[in-house]
Amino acid sequence: MKRVRVEIRLKPGHFDPEGDVTAKSLRDLGFAVSKVSVSKAYTIDLEAKSDSAAVEAANAMCRKLLANPTKDNFSVEVLKVEEGAHKEGK
Repeated sequence: MKRVRVEIRLKPGHFDPEGDVTAKSLRDLGFAVSKVSVSKAYTIDLEAKSDSAAVEAANAMCRKLLANPTKDNFSVEVLKVEEGAHKEGK
């Protein structure tokens, strides 16, 4: 089993209303924030024989479902999996 972390973020130039509202709210609370960018992160456990096969599968998931190629960029990172960590509650 392999575990990957996929991050989906807006391409430069695309409007990020959630990030803008969050930045404004943080400034209203007194934080010196100039910009907030919102992204989505997925942690996916999958069957793959190698790290490169896991990355290839995750890239395909992004192209087919997780990311919108018109507005999103994505990155994939293979994570270390502790023995037994994929079981519920570990």
